[in-house]
Amino acid sequence: MPLARRTFLTALAGSAAVSCTDASADRADAAPPAPHAAAAAARRLLGRHADQLDFRPLTGARDGFRVDGHPGRIRIAGTSPAVQLAGLRQHLKQVAHANISWAGEQLNLPDRLPAPSRPLTGRANVPHRFVLNDTNDGYTGAYHDWAYWERELDVLALHGFNEVLVYVGADALYHRVMAGFGYADGELRQWIPFPAHQPWWLLQNMAGPAGDPVPAGLLAARARLGRRIADRIRELGMEPVLPGYYGTVPPGFAERNSGAHMVAQGDWCGYRRPDWLDPRGPHFARVAAAFYRAQEEMFGPARLFKMDLLHEGGRAGDVPVADAARGVEKALRAAHPEALWVILGWRDNPPEEIVNAVDKRRMLVVDGISDRFPTVTDRDADWDGTPYAFGSIWNFGGHTTLGANTRDWAELYDRWRTRPGGALRGTALLPEAADNNPAAFELFSELAWRGGQLDLREWFEDWSVARYGARDAGAVAAWDVLRRTAYGTTRADGWAEGADGLFGARPSLTARSAAAWSPKQLRYDAAEFERSLDHLLTVRPGLRQSSAYRGDLLDVARQALSNRSRTLLPRIKDVYGSGDAAGLDRLTREWLGLMDLLERLLATDARHLLGRWVADARAWGSDDAERERLAYDQLSLVTVWGTRAGAEAGLHDYANREWAGLVGGLYRRRWATYFEALRTALDERRPVRPVDWFALEDAWVRDPGTLPARPTGDTYKVAVQVRERLRGA
Repeated sequence: MPLARRTFLTALAGSAAVSCTDASADRADAAPPAPHAAAAAARRLLGRHADQLDFRPLTGARDGFRVDGHPGRIRIAGTSPAVQLAGLRQHLKQVAHANISWAGEQLNLPDRLPAPSRPLTGRANVPHRFVLNDTNDGYTGAYHDWAYWERELDVLALHGFNEVLVYVGADALYHRVMAGFGYADGELRQWIPFPAHQPWWLLQNMAGPAGDPVPAGLLAARARLGRRIADRIRELGMEPVLPGYYGTVPPGFAERNSGAHMVAQGDWCGYRRPDWLDPRGPHFARVAAAFYRAQEEMFGPARLFKMDLLHEGGRAGDVPVADAARGVEKALRAAHPEALWVILGWRDNPPEEIVNAVDKRRMLVVDGISDRFPTVTDRDADWDGTPYAFGSIWNFGGHTTLGANTRDWAELYDRWRTRPGGALRGTALLPEAADNNPAAFELFSELAWRGGQLDLREWFEDWSVARYGARDAGAVAAWDVLRRTAYGTTRADGWAEGADGLFGARPSLTARSAAAWSPKQLRYDAAEFERSLDHLLTVRPGLRQSSAYRGDLLDVARQALSNRSRTLLPRIKDVYGSGDAAGLDRLTREWLGLMDLLERLLATDARHLLGRWVADARAWGSDDAERERLAYDQLSLVTVWGTRAGAEAGLHDYANREWAGLVGGLYRRRWATYFEALRTALDERRPVRPVDWFALEDAWVRDPGTLPARPTGDTYKVAVQVRERLRGA
């Protein structure tokens, strides 16, 4: 048996960094799960094959599962429905050679499910398996419906997560609460941003734009969806992580509530931040009590609450931070005595003033930079023993770049977890957008269920077999190349995500990244990476039919094309600088030709269609005007982000991504405009005239033309064209 498989299946109870009593206490206040929730989820995921599964309860203080049985009748015992599903995933991977991910699946199953030759067992080595970033509701998609969320939650449970961040419906919650403190309906709907931008409002970074109230019907619909999401999480035996209250109020709170002490928060990236209510006073206690009371009525019971006090430059003013933290905690405990305060670990957050002021036993830091900075070496000391979760943010803004610092995961996680007296109590999967990078998703999810050293070579080999349904030399070779390139990076260079492509950058001959805060160069050898495309194209035809294979092939071909932008742009700069008009024409045609080929590739897959994403937003509107406004909310986030001030502060293209409609739409229009300006400048022997990029971008966002919402073309055929184009370039 390969080492990667053997170490997973023999994860021992004694390897945990926390005691069994710790784990049971962490689940003490959770609502009981639905008795047949795992079977219902399995039917949604597997269809008729679910009839061959027999799910049973398993007692134990630590989450664990056991899988055995005989062909056509598989017994799966687990400590909760979600853990039973984690056992099912292990059976699918190791025995049935099948794969279900949040980005593609392969379910070429025999009529009778095969049984394991010996029982498969697994136990969680940490109690907290947290998932989803605060920004998820924006960058993944603010307008997903219940069908999306139902599958997403099934997939998260299948991968062993047990704590899911839920922000959907928080807008309606704030509207209800603040109406009791002197605000009219219209004032509150003016203050609340539209859904795509709400994560940053909940993080206290911004409020709604002037003159643009969010529709009342949208608030009500999101409240219903949020309740449905939270209920399903509890049914599956997981826990919803809801936003806690830490002082955000609309403008004019002190005028409506005499004696309230407010601290103005200034600006964030060109946006006015909401005011902050001093947590030390009685006004805060009353608002918090109303908040938690309404929250439970609207979304049901919860035990974990996400709060990032004074996030990204928030101002404490004359309020001591430690006293503020005590006030926030006191209000939380008054409503939920056993609650856990979840807080993001990000650069200097949380500061010593917070962690040393609260009950550390009831705080969990979800660390966003465990695998980013080499200077992060001792989180136990950084947070003075506060329990924390090892986390990764492998994309920012939802960039479509492929890869992750998996070598750091293999080296650091188990070492930190087993450190004597250490405080590592969980994992935290925190990409700013979900539904991408499926290999990273699966590997990270397994960290909490493994024991012993992680052998990445064997893990990626096993992954290729389950991902496509059988062992194939081309698939194994492709993923070994990917292991050494896009998935072989480390935090030594201070990054956790790959470099985005330059096709999505605002045009400049010196562009080095599309997003202002992204790596300025590739973090692996591009020529070596392209070999993975050659290998994937040799996978035998019988294994090419799944959405898993097609999605991976598209991702690799897309990344290979995108990487070429970094070698072609310097050549364009050189010919322009030398005054070579013919050379400029030739290379700019090549650049636009690569973009056209990339657009055709992306158009073959529904997950890479901007039109589908915009259609999701429009579907929530009640009339044409609302539909247009919701489409603008969604589109602006991945382009200009919002206002001119915010764009010029660095937010434009923060959420760039290589999707059909964006590449062939806005991105191509920008580069064609720029190349025309360069050619004209050469002809007229003058410097190139500046372009008002925001004006061009905002005009496109408001009228992007037809954005197809259905895929066209054949991924494999276009990927072959990509390979041939790259070979001839």
